[in-house]
Amino acid sequence: MHMSIKNTLKMAFKSILSNKMRTFLTMLGIIIGVFSVIVMVSIGQGATAQVTESVQGMGSNLLTLNIRDRSTKFDKDNLEDIEKLIGIDLASPNVSLNGTVKYGLDSQESMSISGVDEDYKEIQGQTVEFGRFISPIDVDYRNKVAVIGYETWENLFAGLNPLQEEISINGEKYKVVGVLSEKESTLMGSSNDIVIIPYTTAMRQFRTNTINTLTIQGESPELVDTALENLEKYLLEIYEDEDSYNIFNQEELLSTLDEITGTLTLMLAGIAGISLLVGGIGIMNIMLVTVSERTREIGIRKAIGARRSNILAQFLIESSVISSVGGIVGIILGMFVNKILSTSLGISTVVNIQVILIAFGFSLIVGIFFGIYPANKASKLKPVDALRYE
Repeated sequence: MHMSIKNTLKMAFKSILSNKMRTFLTMLGIIIGVFSVIVMVSIGQGATAQVTESVQGMGSNLLTLNIRDRSTKFDKDNLEDIEKLIGIDLASPNVSLNGTVKYGLDSQESMSISGVDEDYKEIQGQTVEFGRFISPIDVDYRNKVAVIGYETWENLFAGLNPLQEEISINGEKYKVVGVLSEKESTLMGSSNDIVIIPYTTAMRQFRTNTINTLTIQGESPELVDTALENLEKYLLEIYEDEDSYNIFNQEELLSTLDEITGTLTLMLAGIAGISLLVGGIGIMNIMLVTVSERTREIGIRKAIGARRSNILAQFLIESSVISSVGGIVGIILGMFVNKILSTSLGISTVVNIQVILIAFGFSLIVGIFFGIYPANKASKLKPVDALRYE
């Protein structure tokens, strides 16, 4: 029996190697299939990781409050009340709009201008490269001071020292007191091209007496739900209508994004999986051709005592070898392309050993599944009919 397995394997490999071009073309379907699955899923998982990192980088214990009802005034007193609520650590107002910023002859249109207070720096995890940040005194006295983003500094000052220089925001003069450190751009955009001024100054310049956005930091990620509950209670007392405001929770965003990217990855894997199936049909097609070409050989083997199981095993081994070798080549190619995508093009890819094993296992199953019918057909041939076949 041991000899017969060895012989069966020998004959299967001999048959595969006897027609190299045909074997390669049959394998190509599997190679493309496995390669596509690995590359597509890696891109999908890379995107998921990037989105998650981007959102987590903004802090998992953050809440953003947008006030829609402009008829009721929301001011500094409300801000202080919110900071006293259980579960809430800091709250920073954000009076924002787009404006034109000028320095000398250089100007930048539709720049993001944010009116904030001293807590914004800690909430957003910003650091100052040089100079200082907005101080409580700036807020109390509505000082016309500005802190600029790293990119804004490069664009307007071309690397020169901007401290104590004056810039104009929508025609009003502001003294630059600090430059923010460069922050990595995330999927939410870049936070380097920005101008920050005290929110009280912004309210006066933009002629508004109400704060419409607050960024709130919970005391810890565990207390975010408590903070959310207390905040909603407080807001309902003021507005008596849930539609007057909108609270945006970072955790909810994360779970929604996870769902979306997960579905996207599955969809990409499904599309790539179709090419694997096509590859399997290619194997079946070639194996059927091989059976009809080797009918006489099968007849001779049966006549000299080869059992049905030997013939079945030989053809199944052939289709399995074609698909598994194709799978291995596809994996190597997929890993290579992923490396190129991440190093040359900067696309983030996550190569998961689980995905590699699934892709390889699937290619093997495809080979066996599509090889069963031709192998079965070959093993059922009667020696007399096979020998008579020309």
